[in-house]
Amino acid sequence: MLIFGGRETSDFWVDALTVWWSRARPESGPIRRLVIYLDNGPNNAGTRTQFRKRMIEFCDWSGLEVRRVYYPPYHSKYNPIERCWSALEKKWGGTLLNSLQVILEQARRMTWQGKHPVVERLDGEYPEGVRLTKKEMKPYEARLERTQTLPKYDITIKPRAGELREK
Repeated sequence: MLIFGGRETSDFWVDALTVWWSRARPESGPIRRLVIYLDNGPNNAGTRTQFRKRMIEFCDWSGLEVRRVYYPPYHSKYNPIERCWSALEKKWGGTLLNSLQVILEQARRMTWQGKHPVVERLDGEYPEGVRLTKKEMKPYEARLERTQTLPKYDITIKPRAGELREK
């Protein structure tokens, strides 16, 4: 599934994850935990207050435990998605994905294991620079479980019991 929208922000990331999980959940069986590998980009970094808050809300909504594992700076070469993007960029031949029409046209030409991707656009306002104060973050920070060896790069969030709800 390819999800795109107006701006790539922390809110967009979590909204896209929510849409994906809503579609994937019925086929996923008894999954209770997601491990998400991230590149520590500007909108999904472990230091982004809005991203941390929204990921906690996602865990409570989905009932999933989420472990966020970040690649250290300048180590994207170890991220398998980077190799995938490289192959996709070659296939696109330098085409700029700057409109819905262009994206849909490129998606129609792509296949993986005989299937075409599902493309969906998230409409909505995604303002940049949303931040929470230290006081606002305090209850959210208490929910983050950071490993002792890699506290900046390995963070687990557990859902609150009984918080699972439909969105």
